[in-house]
Formats: sequence, C-alpha cells, structure tokens
Amino acid sequence: MIRVKSFKGKTIAVMGLGKSGLSTAKALMASGAKVFAWDDSEDRRAEAEASGIPVFGLTNGLWNDIDSVVLSPGIPHTFPTPHPVAALARAHGKEIIGDVELLTRAEQTANYIGITGTNGKSTTTAMIGHILETAQQPVQVGGNLGTPALDLAALDQSGTYVLELSSYQLELIPSASFDIAILLNITPDHLDRHGGMEGYKAAKRRIFDHCRGTAIVGIDDSDSAAICDALRKQDGMNVIAISGTSRVANGVYAEDGILYDDINGDCVAVLDLSDVPTLPGSHNAQNAAAAYAAARTSGLPREAIVDGIRTYPGLAHRQELIATIDGVRYVNDSKATNPEAAAKALGSYSVIYWIAGGKPKEGGLDAITPFLPNIRHAFLIGEAADTLNVALSGRIATRISGTLAQALTDAHKLVQSEQPQQAVVLLSPACASFDQFPNFEERGREFARLVHALPGAAEATT
Repeated sequence: MIRVKSFKGKTIAVMGLGKSGLSTAKALMASGAKVFAWDDSEDRRAEAEASGIPVFGLTNGLWNDIDSVVLSPGIPHTFPTPHPVAALARAHGKEIIGDVELLTRAEQTANYIGITGTNGKSTTTAMIGHILETAQQPVQVGGNLGTPALDLAALDQSGTYVLELSSYQLELIPSASFDIAILLNITPDHLDRHGGMEGYKAAKRRIFDHCRGTAIVGIDDSDSAAICDALRKQDGMNVIAISGTSRVANGVYAEDGILYDDINGDCVAVLDLSDVPTLPGSHNAQNAAAAYAAARTSGLPREAIVDGIRTYPGLAHRQELIATIDGVRYVNDSKATNPEAAAKALGSYSVIYWIAGGKPKEGGLDAITPFLPNIRHAFLIGEAADTLNVALSGRIATRISGTLAQALTDAHKLVQSEQPQQAVVLLSPACASFDQFPNFEERGREFARLVHALPGAAEATT
C-alpha cells in the first residue's frame, strides 16, 4: 500500500467505493488523512463501514473542511451531468483528483510509463510490464488494469510504474507526469462522458500534458496521427511514431508481420511476430511496437526486449488461447463486448467458427463486415441471437444455439467434422454478457471450462 505523506492531517472526501475507491480510502487513512467516504450503493457503503472506513453523506455539508475530493473514474464530473458531489466540489473550489494522481504525488522519484488508447491499452500495459520483469527490472503494473494505483508497492528511482489509463482517469490527473507517455489509437467511445468526440480526444491527449520524456504515438488512425504531428511541433518533446501495418521513419513498426526498429534510422528487423501466438493480428502488432518502443526508451537492449515479447503470455479473455484440439484452436475473446472489439479478433484468423451474441449494444455490424469472409459458420447466443441471425442471414452460415454451452458443442462438432486448415473456434461475442453472465470475465471462464471438458481436450495443447 502506498502512503501519501503529503496528505497527512488533511481532510479528504472519497466519492465512489468500488475497488479503487476502497483502496484510496484505506491508503489515505494509513497516511494520516481524515477521510469521509460515500457511494450511492448501499452495499458498497456497508462494505466500506465493515472495513473501518468512515461513511458520510457528502451532499450534507463539511465542504469548508474538505481539502480535496478523490473521485472514482466511473463517476461523471462534467458530462452528461455532473454527479452532485462533483458539482459541490467545484462550487466550493476543491480540487477533484483520482488515485493515479495520488500515486504520482507520493512516489516522486520512481519512473512512470502511462498507456492509453481506445483499444489495446491493457495488452500493451501488461506486455511492457512483462518485458521489464523479464529483464529483472523493478516494476509495478496497475491503474485501470488489475491492481489499483495505491495498492501497488513503493518504488525508488530504479523502479518503474506501468499504468493503464482510461479517458476517465486522465481527466483526474491534473499534475501527474510520465517519463514515457503512450497513445495507441482513438476511435469513438464514451462520447456521452466527454461531451462528444472532441472532448474524448482532448481527454486522451492529456496523457502528454506533463510528459517529461518521450511520447509514443500510434499513427494508424487519423486522430492519433494528427496528435503525433502536433506533438512533434512542441519544443523539447521527443516523439516516436508507431504502426502495426506500415513503415514509419525513425519509429517502430510492423510490416508483413515483421517488427522493425528504426528509432535510430537503421531499420533493423527485430522479430517475426508470427512466432508469438499470443499477439495475433495487426492491432497486436501495433501493441508490440508500442511496448518495444517503450522498453527501448527505458534503456533495455534489443535482445532483452525481444525475449520479453516472445514470452508474453497474453491476457485472459483477450484472444486467449485455451487449447488446441486435433489442430483446431479454441480462443476466448470474451472481452470483445461490441462489434468494434470483435472485429479485431475476426481480422486475426482466416477460418473462424464464431460464437457471438449476448446482450446487444447500440450500433450495427459495420465494423465486422470486412471480416465476414473469414467466418465459416456463426453460432449465435443470448438476447441478440435472433437479431444477429437476421443481420447475418444470406451473408454467412448461421445457427441459433441459444446458450454458450450449446454453441461450443455445435461449433466443436462442425469444425472437427470438417477439419479445415488453420481453423479457430472463436468466442468473440460483440455483445455484453449481462443476459446470461454477470460479466465478461465469468463468460470467458465458462468458455474455458467448457473447452477443457470437450472430447480430446485432455490430450490437447495450450
């Protein structure tokens, strides 16, 4: 647990008592701060009180005594409508910050690598952490991925915090600075929370506001490329461009599946990404380019970085290889809860037996249309099954399976009878999980359990 010594004796309001909020309240109390905490959920308030955290209705007063407000990232403070506590904080002139801001104020001598982007930030964050750990560097990985910021271990000047940062979190770090700041990509997301696309882009760009070293920027989409060009015009900013598809002068890029290091202008081919099964597709090539560029900037030699990428195990529920049964790969991409995310996986394989469906989200299937030729058969589940069947009928072969268990049984029987080369049974639902599962993680775990119970799974490779 991190101690925020500068907050000793101060009175802090903590709004939101999920995982990061509870962590924040406990860390501040351990640091000698007086904490008043609140959550709109009665269950979360009860959990906090059971942990010894003082719970107080923050709309009821005390604002003259409060020094700062630590807001959980999921709570709106601007759009579409500010939460009443955020509105009161602004009305009383109180700073509104997040737990990542507290970490950077507490551990000022450590190195910081921040990663954001609409897609790929979890994979890139985990990969950088793995590379540094493999090279025996002191490292802590967290933020929006896994461990809350204040539950990480303290590090000195030899250590590095590798932090995944959502657009929500970036709006809560007014002074946090990064030695290496990474923007992977920008596509429309969370627009209601940012007042539209321009607000969303501005939130993502905030990662560079106090960058004290190197900006690493993906240029495979026009918005990120424009930010890259603007950063290059700033005095004192070292900018490295990255791409998962095409050559980038003085950058890091993948072309035809080969990763190249051209940071020093010598254009060295460093890795055949086809040798890394946990990084399929051009989107993962961009993630690898970002991780490589960050590690090089941190001072690691090429060989050590390549070793780290080769041994990267991947993330659960993100194109996670569960098993290979009689030559057929069974892949868990349960994290793909919308068509845009599913399109990443559908573009990564050439012969797909696709399990899709769940609780539908707004928007159509335009994102996956270019990849329909890769799909041999679709097995549809959940509330969205009928709608997806209508949308896909006549374009690809479909079957309404209803449940995940039935879909996997249907897909397994068909793929094992047809036995095409390079076949993949892919759970990439393009829908939320809440009709049949409490979350995408539980959906992914159930898929893995079902795969391991299939005939032949006991002899399968993973």
